[in-house]
Amino acid sequence: MEITQEYDNKIREIMGGIKCSRDFECYRSGFENLSKVEIVGNTLMVECKEAGAVFCGLGFSFGYGYICKCPLRHYIAKHFNR
Repeated sequence: MEITQEYDNKIREIMGGIKCSRDFECYRSGFENLSKVEIVGNTLMVECKEAGAVFCGLGFSFGYGYICKCPLRHYIAKHFNR
């Protein structure tokens, strides 16, 4: 997936501010290795919508689902609809 320099700069800024146990696989894969998610209301979190997804430690169980608070995953969902 091609992204503009502006988006890439923002993504790198976000990545600089967090630790990722999966070494930013979402970014390195060109946004291909992503679980399906849905943005949670007006928050900076996403809900994982895929059973059996691999979690990175930036989320938590909530009821029957799993909430991810990774700012990079939220940015990808919001700006690239992925």
